[in-house]
Amino acid sequence: MHKTVLVPVADGTEELEAVAIIDVLRRAGATVTVASVTGNRRITASRGVVIVADALIEACLKMDFDLVVLPGGVPGAEHLRDSAELIGILKRQRDKVGLYAAICASPAVVLEYHGLLAGRQATCHPGFADRLTTKDRIEERVVVDGNCLTSRGPGTAVEFALALVERLYGKDKREAVAAPMVI
Repeated sequence: MHKTVLVPVADGTEELEAVAIIDVLRRAGATVTVASVTGNRRITASRGVVIVADALIEACLKMDFDLVVLPGGVPGAEHLRDSAELIGILKRQRDKVGLYAAICASPAVVLEYHGLLAGRQATCHPGFADRLTTKDRIEERVVVDGNCLTSRGPGTAVEFALALVERLYGKDKREAVAAPMVI
């Protein structure tokens, strides 16, 4: 069961979240495309770690993904929010009832801002909780609402990534990926 995943990044992306998501999904067997929204494949993450993306977001516009997942970080989430190309991909994903997900600042800064959480339960980093319209499940580490998954921050990144694996492949694959990671 081949699955494709898009992970957009930008200068200021939270590296722990980005790498945890990319790594765990690749361990599960997904083809993960890391795409920069900055016009440069090389980005400097929020704590100074340099990440080289596989592609620029423009190269992904006509591609179809099983999952689009946004890491957080500031100003990384703001750069994701301001990428018209990425927002087009996210809206297409929502409209086809494909999976989309975000962690940390991105549920509030990107998804809520662009109406992609309308009618959905979500969580995010506590520092951005005031920006969410619906806060009923804000304290949960990972929230799954239909085809949208959200999580809180760096400390929940591996748990979030494993939830993404479960949605893509099922519980058995989640357990198979988690076991050698000593989760």
